[in-house]
Amino acid sequence: MFAFILRRLAQAVVVMLTVAFIAFVLFQYVGDPVTNLLGQDATPEQRAQLRRDIGLDQPFFVQFARFAAHAARGDFGLSLRQGRKVSSLFVERLPATLELSLVAAVIALAVGIPLGVYTALRRGRFGSQLVMTLSLLGVSLPTFLIGILLILFFAVTLKWLPSFGRGEVVMIGRWSTGLLTLDGWRHLVLPAITLAVFQLALIVRLVRAEMLEVLRTDYIKFARARGLPDRVVYFGHALKNTLVPVITITGLQLGSLIAFAIITETVFQWPGMGLLFIQAVQFADIPVMAAYLCLIALIFVLINLAVDLLYFAVDPRLRIEQPAGAN
Repeated sequence: MFAFILRRLAQAVVVMLTVAFIAFVLFQYVGDPVTNLLGQDATPEQRAQLRRDIGLDQPFFVQFARFAAHAARGDFGLSLRQGRKVSSLFVERLPATLELSLVAAVIALAVGIPLGVYTALRRGRFGSQLVMTLSLLGVSLPTFLIGILLILFFAVTLKWLPSFGRGEVVMIGRWSTGLLTLDGWRHLVLPAITLAVFQLALIVRLVRAEMLEVLRTDYIKFARARGLPDRVVYFGHALKNTLVPVITITGLQLGSLIAFAIITETVFQWPGMGLLFIQAVQFADIPVMAAYLCLIALIFVLINLAVDLLYFAVDPRLRIEQPAGAN
């Protein structure tokens, strides 16, 4: 177990160094930071002095080493658009994105897994076919269209829910949350459902396929031959083994929720990291873009490590250590 964690940590370091290198290349080849900072009217002497001050006159790998060292401390410099530290911008925006992504993930799991089990156990019935049809729509429709339709129906036509913003938030130290206010929940409902629809439909189809596969295995037939109740067979044996691949996909999709909440945040003007990244792309704000890339990569690395560790809790076969030289 300890050796497994060390291997995963070593792989994570390699991944993060690779992502940091890609982010560093953004600084080198996407625009000129000196021009962005000084403008077009700066003199050659001013440009040369600024290059020396920020270390752009150093060799390439020296600059990368300094960039990686600063990135490891969470220091990505100043935003070229807002003139503020990038780290402070992300501290302000991160709670909104995490809040939206986690609520969307809870919706997808809480609804998707039971519906997937239902469609597997009641296949061929009208309710199961209806759920599968809706799940096909869920994976087919683009996220922005789902968001627009929800806004049109619930915000414009029925006027039940707000269509943009985060609503009233409460500060807990430096962390802002809308989960403690009614207005915050009202603003969260539509974007969370929009972000959850694709993941929910994917989980339904995945759980159904895996459940049907597990139900055809010999140990399930043996459990039934022993006279075990259907509830024990389905939920005590079949579902537990179904969850192994589901954990993998769900873990990766949680990272995707955080990384690709950009569209949902743009449609609903949700003040999270995705909206900040879109604004940074529009203004070529390279420090913000590089920081977003590194942060998302770190989130994926941590989620993958957590998923690998969950395997040991779900699948007892992975906890059996193979002797040296065994096949």
